[in-house]
Amino acid sequence: MNKFNIGIITAIIASLIIGIFIGAYNLQLIKHVNTFSANSLKPPATIKIESEESVTIHIVKTVGPSVVTIVGTGTTTPSQPFLQFSPFGNFGFQFPNQIPQQQQTIGSGFIYSSNGLILTNKHVVSNTNETYQVITANNKKYSVKSIYKDPITDIAIIRINPNDNPGNPLTPVTLGDSSHLQVGQFVVAIGTALGQFRNTVTTGVVSGLGRGINAGGQFQGSTEHLSNVIQTDAAINPGNSGGPLVNSSGQVIGMNTAIAQNGQNIGFAIPINSVKNALNNFQSNGGHFAQAFLGVSYTTISQSLAILNNVPAGAYVRSVVSGSPADKAGIQQGDIIIKVDNKRIGLNNTQLATLINRHKVGDTITISIWRNGKILNISVTLGNAANF
Repeated sequence: MNKFNIGIITAIIASLIIGIFIGAYNLQLIKHVNTFSANSLKPPATIKIESEESVTIHIVKTVGPSVVTIVGTGTTTPSQPFLQFSPFGNFGFQFPNQIPQQQQTIGSGFIYSSNGLILTNKHVVSNTNETYQVITANNKKYSVKSIYKDPITDIAIIRINPNDNPGNPLTPVTLGDSSHLQVGQFVVAIGTALGQFRNTVTTGVVSGLGRGINAGGQFQGSTEHLSNVIQTDAAINPGNSGGPLVNSSGQVIGMNTAIAQNGQNIGFAIPINSVKNALNNFQSNGGHFAQAFLGVSYTTISQSLAILNNVPAGAYVRSVVSGSPADKAGIQQGDIIIKVDNKRIGLNNTQLATLINRHKVGDTITISIWRNGKILNISVTLGNAANF
């Protein structure tokens, strides 16, 4: 065989090999194109879009059965005498101790545990002269057996007996986490609006965080300063106090506590993490609240104000609670508390209450006070705020 024939045979073999490779490549390309085409023709994955209406309805069905109305009844007498007409044509003054008047306070709450623990505001159950009753969403009535009040925050725990209504199980709420709340977040408030419209539902958003307010209402009477509360435009009316503020997942993220007297669509709620802290305090102390207590009311003197008045910065004692640890230790009105266990008040905006709250009931601390130009170090054994 000559060289010419060998060249022709070699060229033919090379062409066959190249053809095989090209064919295989085209086959894979066709398969890829077919697969891509098939996938592109598949229907898109189903995406569930929920409206605000459906979310609200779900929340009401989930949380509504756990919201209760708290009714307090008692008697009181008018503080002033009033005119009393006589059938004989004359009239005179009727003194208040002769005609007692019936009074009623109404608030809201929510079921924390199936064994009968209910969470509400302290100011809802603050009147010791009243008898309280819990009414559930399905109109079952329970007498309140015990009331436990947090001495620091506007939170109370009340206990009812589930056996008052056998066959009617109590459904607890799910507590959320208020540390991740954001302004603009959707929320729902549930409670007994105006003291008569039970399980009223309103919607809104978180309008602000870290607010400071005075809590109370026309149905409860007492007021208390609260800090670090949630502001919401979900309508909160008198009687809503103690009810839940709920996120879109049906978790309670706040306890409704107050409304702005001079504003519209401005309500406030205690963050649920503050409620959890109170619950931990209650449970770790065997079913009672225990909070370290000194027993003074004070005004903080800033560094600039101290310089102007030629006194040290610290906590100016406005009054001392009679029989309190401060009273027993000899702290007096007009003293300026400058240190607690050598920690300076006012340093890094540290308040006296903050330093006291770091201690437990029964702890003995050293308080440094300024009195008439002299520094005195006083030993104080802290009491329990629940006893005062």
